[in-house]
Amino acid sequence: MTNTRIPAVRPSRPAATPATGAAQPSARDRGTRLLATLFLAPTIVGIVVFTVVPIVGSVVLSLFHWNVIDSPRWAGAANYREVFTDSTVLVSFRNTLVFMVLAVALQLLIALVLALAVNGRMPMWLRSVFRSAFFFPLVLSAASISVVMKYLFNQDFGVVNWVLGQVGIAPVPWLTSEHSAMAAVILVYVWQQFGFSFLLFVGGLNNIPKEIHEAASLDGATGLRKHLHVTLPLLSPTLLVATVVGVINALQVFEQPYVLTDGGPGDSTRTVVMVIYESAFEQLRFGEASAVGVLLFVLIMAVTALQFRLSRRFVHYQ
Repeated sequence: MTNTRIPAVRPSRPAATPATGAAQPSARDRGTRLLATLFLAPTIVGIVVFTVVPIVGSVVLSLFHWNVIDSPRWAGAANYREVFTDSTVLVSFRNTLVFMVLAVALQLLIALVLALAVNGRMPMWLRSVFRSAFFFPLVLSAASISVVMKYLFNQDFGVVNWVLGQVGIAPVPWLTSEHSAMAAVILVYVWQQFGFSFLLFVGGLNNIPKEIHEAASLDGATGLRKHLHVTLPLLSPTLLVATVVGVINALQVFEQPYVLTDGGPGDSTRTVVMVIYESAFEQLRFGEASAVGVLLFVLIMAVTALQFRLSRRFVHYQ
């Protein structure tokens, strides 16, 4: 009898159908996108209306002569040429850069030292008191604080000179001398602003794992050495944020020098934003003021870009 071999029957595969395109989003996905758009719309509109439009408007206005009363007249690059030949504007840029370097350095140093002190062995309730006390000046108006500080730094009846007199130091002309006016403005500014950096540093210190400090202690690192080689590298991302924000704010300083010294004596405390205000609202030279504002914007962007460029070498992420 002959054995016949029956071939196995393979299941047939369904014929390939032409691609019908990507899946259509469901009603739930469309609703989620619409809801996200509605939530983002106020922020986007606010950025466009209050940031993008003024920047573009300033750039356009910087190319014209305009005093609000008469029609704008085309100026081209004349406003920028005038800026670079105006000694007052050049001095204001120099003062602003000096102020930025000194104020930001002092602000970060004070904030870091106080953050390290508060983050040490201290009862929680006392730590909360210090946090609130150091941050409180930041919520106050810079103009109102400057008015009070103007009386405190008064050469004749100010409290600061009275305290110095108790230890045998002669009265200092804080607000009327070219050598001390900038120092007084910096002190007032730092006193109000360091609370923001302080809170950033406190948060950054709390995010550093305790195991790292314990391991450093086992390796023999103590005190200042531990902070320099362990704490600061781990805190460098927070330090970058505090520095960028501090520099941007310092380059736009206005209230403190305007109220305390009105830019004087001479032009020793006149800043760029003060020049913009005086050119626009006192002299009605809106074209020239816009040109100065555009240059300040470029300076801020350049300094910020330089900071992020340097951060690649000095900032260490965990």
